[in-house]
Amino acid sequence: MKKQKVIVFLPAYNEEQSIGEVIRKIPRQFHPLVEVNVLVIDDGSTDETAAVAQAAGADYIYKMGQNYGLGAAVRQGLKECIRLGADIGVMIDADNEYPADQIPDLLAPIFNGEADYTMGARFLGTIQGMKLHRRLGNYCFTLLQSVLLRTWIYDGQSGMRAFSRQAMEHAEIIHDYNYAQVLTLNLVRKGFRVKEVPIRYQVRTTGKSFIKFRAYLTAVLPAIWKEMRRPVEKVQIDLNAHLLPTDETKNCS
Repeated sequence: MKKQKVIVFLPAYNEEQSIGEVIRKIPRQFHPLVEVNVLVIDDGSTDETAAVAQAAGADYIYKMGQNYGLGAAVRQGLKECIRLGADIGVMIDADNEYPADQIPDLLAPIFNGEADYTMGARFLGTIQGMKLHRRLGNYCFTLLQSVLLRTWIYDGQSGMRAFSRQAMEHAEIIHDYNYAQVLTLNLVRKGFRVKEVPIRYQVRTTGKSFIKFRAYLTAVLPAIWKEMRRPVEKVQIDLNAHLLPTDETKNCS
């Protein structure tokens, strides 16, 4: 049986202190029919993010000309995964808040034919240490997504996601500041099956988050409005595109 090529991509902006550890934690050989590569999207970093990533074992590094924003970096990451021949793309933040060792858990629903798009859900796993204002903001934006999609979502702002090949090909991110809400709205409206996977959360210990509450409101809310007003076409999804043999799939999670 042909191996599935998984590319794990990390959007990164000035993450030299944490990106090396994240890359080293990514499981490379957790399944005999899965090949794992690592791609870093360096969003105009002014530190040694790219050099540290390469030293830690990144297979590919794509350098943006300047700092365009997280949404733009994720958009480029999906494009690069497709160009490099990925069957499945996995996105994980470079700040070490998300458990890279749980990537096999994130992939299992896709390999089982249960989902086309998965998200690591901190609120189904552990969120100890998350600041109160971040929890409240997450609750509000996640509730808004759930209402708009009529589908219950627990962690709409997760920085750990996996995409089938078709999901990557059809994903649209309509603004550069962020991607979290509009990407899920876009894919679910197109008929892609979403599933959340419990993950562990670890508080960032290096660097700082780019998210500012006022900028989030002024950038994200208009983008959500724009996305929901855009017409989208349902995609005819190949439900068996990434199936692995049943006994082998159990070893992924």
